[in-house]
Formats: sequence, structure tokens, C-alpha cells
Amino acid sequence: MTATLAYSLVSKWYGNVLGVSQIDLEIGPGVLGLLGINGAGKSTLMKMAAGLLKPSLGTVRVLGGNPRTETKVRKHIGYCPEIDRFYENMRVESWILGMARYFGYPKKQAQELTSQVLERVGMIENRKKKLSECSKGMRQRTKLARAMLGQPGLYLLDEPLTGLDPLARHDIVHLVQELGRQGNTVIVSSHVLEEVEQMTNQLVLIHQGRLMARGSISEIRDQIQDQPRKMAIGCEHPRRLGKELLSLPSVEGVEVSDKALKVRVLEASAFFQALTKLAAEPGMGVQSLVPLDEGLDAVFGYLVNQ
Repeated sequence: MTATLAYSLVSKWYGNVLGVSQIDLEIGPGVLGLLGINGAGKSTLMKMAAGLLKPSLGTVRVLGGNPRTETKVRKHIGYCPEIDRFYENMRVESWILGMARYFGYPKKQAQELTSQVLERVGMIENRKKKLSECSKGMRQRTKLARAMLGQPGLYLLDEPLTGLDPLARHDIVHLVQELGRQGNTVIVSSHVLEEVEQMTNQLVLIHQGRLMARGSISEIRDQIQDQPRKMAIGCEHPRRLGKELLSLPSVEGVEVSDKALKVRVLEASAFFQALTKLAAEPGMGVQSLVPLDEGLDAVFGYLVNQ
């Protein structure tokens, strides 16, 4: 994988406060979710990649160059910040057009680009609105349009779904997925876990400025070897099956309810093998097996509380 963005042992302090610590990470094309609670360091990583912050230690490289000092590198970066600030008396179209002209596009090309990006984020019908008259969702779409000027290749989207209604969220999720399919590198930060699960299964989890894990949800879950997995088993005779399961070394505990069991599993592969044999026995009536902690929220909780 060719790295579009590379952090090499990057740390950042704000006075005596640690923003991020020893981040070593390479990111290539596709959509990557950057996850962590508020204050985890997500925005700091985004701003360093955009060239807005200088690392205290280490290096940040975009396409091999320094985004803070090299203008040619910054042209490849589309940044959508979490912060919501505009020239409030400007109209949406004028603001985007002004940004395009500021980036050096000739007037005619800037006008064409402005129409293209506003169409793409669903703001073409509201292009004449003053920014002060725009809803939170409209303002968020406008920031995304600005990030898309010039088809940058690296998109840094900091909490891009904030303030959007369900229809707008659906549209932006599909737009992010499309950008990834087109070969762009799209990094989406969020503290809302289910939001990122809609856009990608490739994740980076950070907590208190440190890299906790990277991979798909299942790959990250597999890294937590010492945490029991939780399973729900639907069956006709839960007490009988529960008694058999409790005798297995791979099972830590069992909760019995009507027509179902909740099982805490210490070693998944051994458990699945044993359950397969038990399910084949007459009278067990095993009907379903559902993991209860494969979701990102449970995985993140495990990592943070280790």
C-alpha cells in the first residue's frame, strides 16, 4: 500500500497538555475511520495533516512532502474542520467561489468548480442563501463543498455528519464511500461509532492521544485476546445446553433465560467447535448464535478499559 499520509512517531503538546503521543501510522487510498471520544486527539491529527499545526516531535508527510511548508502539497488536501466559522453575510455560492479564486483558479474555472461541488453536496438549490441564514446541516454541506474544490486526493473530514438530518446523513455517507471508491484517501473522524460503521470497516482507534488499535472491527476484536466474548444462543432447551456449556474450559459463564442463553466465551475457536458438536445432538434444538460484542462500541469499550 502506497501511503498518502504518514505520521512518523508524532507527538504534540499544548503547553503541558499532551495532544497526541508517539503516533506511527501510514494511511493509503480508501476510507478510514478515525475514532475516539472528544479530546482523544482526532482534531490534532487532522490539523497536523492539513498543515495547520506543527508536530512537537516526529514528522507528518502527505504524498512524501511537508503539508505545513510546501504549497504544492497543500493543493492535494481537502480539509473539512469541525469548527463552524464563516463570513456570515456572504452567500454560499460567493463563499465557495471566493475560496476557489483564493486557491488560484481562473474565474471561469472557479465558477465551474463551485457549481460542481455545490451540486455534489446537495447545496445547489440553496447557493444564493446567506451563510447566516443556513441551518447547521447546510453549513456542514458547505464546508464539505469547500473541501472538495480541485479534487484534492486527500480528504480530512472532521466530524462531517454533525448537525445533518437523516436524509442529509445518508447522502454524505454515500458521497464519502464514492470518494473512497474513486481512489482518494478519505479520513473521517468521529466520536459516534455507528456513524463510521456506515462509511467504512477500516478503523483507527485513539484514546488519550495514543493509538489503541487499527484494522477492521473483527480484526481489532481479535486483538483483545484476554477479554471474553459474549454470545447469545437461541435454543429449545436452554438449561440443558447451559449445563453442557459450563463444563467446557472455553466458557467462563452462562446466563439462562426462556429459549435463550447468554454465554461468556474465553476461547472462541474451541467454543465454536464444541457448540457444533452439541448442536448435532438430539434434543438440543440450537436455533441461532449471535455475537453480542462484535460492534464497535463494545470493542472500543474493551480497549479503553484495558
